[in-house]
Amino acid sequence: MVKQFHKKVLLIILTALVIIGVGGTAAVVKASDNPAFCSICHNMKPMYESYHDSSLLANSHAKAGVKCHDCHESSLSIQTSEGLKYITGDYEEPMKTRQFTKEMCLKCHNYDEVKAKTAFDESNPHDSHNGELECYNCHKMHEPSTVLCSQCHQFSWMNKLPAYFQEKK
Repeated sequence: MVKQFHKKVLLIILTALVIIGVGGTAAVVKASDNPAFCSICHNMKPMYESYHDSSLLANSHAKAGVKCHDCHESSLSIQTSEGLKYITGDYEEPMKTRQFTKEMCLKCHNYDEVKAKTAFDESNPHDSHNGELECYNCHKMHEPSTVLCSQCHQFSWMNKLPAYFQEKK
């Protein structure tokens, strides 16, 4: 009878631990949907600040209702791995700039519309003589964007770009 009692207690404790573990995991995953969650880690604060309050492209996306996890994968295994790297100090400082593919950008942006919108008299940066380029060649999220064309050209439209562009001279 005592043995059976211990088995029941053990089963109750294990069940409680599973419920707490699943509930805790679900709470962390839910909390991580909020962009402010990313700023918990000191090396993520600049990214959050550029998202929350800046003239950078990340803030333009924030104003459009785009959340961090809309572009950055949010699986539990990736979040766990990133959390462990932060706790153990096994991360790069400063963090590497991620370069998302054009395919990723085109999940939300229509390239033909972008190309039509940027058909300036002198040239079209989205219809380049260099062929189709990856968006990250010019567009940066958490740092100033640049104009690849300005390495060789100076067009009048370059002086009228949004604040998130900073030409390399």
